Amino acid sequence: MTEFIHSTAIVESGARLGAGTRVWHQAHVRAGASIGENCVLGKNVFVDSGVRIGSGVKIQNNVSVYRGVDIADDVFVGPSAVFTNDLRPRAFSQDWTVTPTYVRRGASIGANATIVCGVEIDEYALVAAGAVVTRSVPAHQLVAGNPARPLGWVCRCARTVARTPDPPADLVCADCRADGA
Repeated sequence: MTEFIHSTAIVESGARLGAGTRVWHQAHVRAGASIGENCVLGKNVFVDSGVRIGSGVKIQNNVSVYRGVDIADDVFVGPSAVFTNDLRPRAFSQDWTVTPTYVRRGASIGANATIVCGVEIDEYALVAAGAVVTRSVPAHQLVAGNPARPLGWVCRCARTVARTPDPPADLVCADCRADGA
């Protein structure tokens, strides 16, 4: 299956799109970006040069993924989520540094969440809608608020398995356990 690029989208020469990836209305993928297989980039998504996006990623409308952001396989990014890439931004500064951000396999970022650069959102972590993430989020942790604070631990399917400060020994919910996960 080949990729699909909507007629209003811009995919610059030198950008790499994996098979089955769909790029929708007014999206823009810069040269040097690498996007895996079977991804969906919604309306008005911007992917900067040097960004790496894994396979099976779904990025909803109005998300900008700036240089320095690395998104692994099977990540969900909700509508209007924001990634930053400079810890000390000034419009007049010519001397700025890209600070990397990593979103690991299976993590989900809710609508309108802000991810401040320099953090890692680990595997299967869940960032609630509207959260402002200023610190790294461990695997399977649920965070919410401004600044984002831990609320518990989630299964791979995103159901809450515990509301404790420390992760439980078993991070599989009852439904997934019944399904043999």
